[in-house]
Amino acid sequence: MTGTIDEFKQLVDTEEFLKFFNLPYDQKFVNVNRLHILKKFSQYIKEIDDNSPELSQQERLNQYSLALQKAYQVFLESTPHEQKLFKVFNDKPKNVVTLTEITSD
Repeated sequence: MTGTIDEFKQLVDTEEFLKFFNLPYDQKFVNVNRLHILKKFSQYIKEIDDNSPELSQQERLNQYSLALQKAYQVFLESTPHEQKLFKVFNDKPKNVVTLTEITSD
């Protein structure tokens, strides 16, 4: 990896991050999951930054690369709905009774 932390901080979209770390990806998969991948990636970055402040820039970038691979992999194996990264997936619909709420008393 030849990039720097400063270059990393300039990246915006999922494809830029994947290219920065030279990671292979499926464009169709990214098109559908880009926001979810970035959200999960940002959670992993926060964990790395919070838990390992002593890392050198190169070590940090290596950890970020692994984190992006992991975030990408999460959505190959799971769905955004299962991950519930965004508020919309956690809000209960209004004026709806789910089948699990119906009892036969």
